[in-house]
Amino acid sequence: MGRYRQNKMGMLCISCIVFLLLAGMSTKILRLYQKNEALKEKENQLVSQLESEQERQEEILSYESYVTTPEHIERIAKTKLGLVYPGEIIFKEQPKEP
Repeated sequence: MGRYRQNKMGMLCISCIVFLLLAGMSTKILRLYQKNEALKEKENQLVSQLESEQERQEEILSYESYVTTPEHIERIAKTKLGLVYPGEIIFKEQPKEP
């Protein structure tokens, strides 16, 4: 009977240890799952931000190529600096009096 009691106590101790290990591992798994979900959300945000920045880069490159065209340079020279070609006549509208 003494051996049966020792065997029962040993099984109870081992069961408790296994239960504690199982509980510890499940909490760790749950934390890792939550961290994984948060990182997936952050990855989605970063991918979205990357796409918008790539679109912005394309717009900037397109604008850069437009800015270096002779038509743009001529338009800026006329509107901002008031430059004209020799022999070119500029007509300006007079403000209307009330």
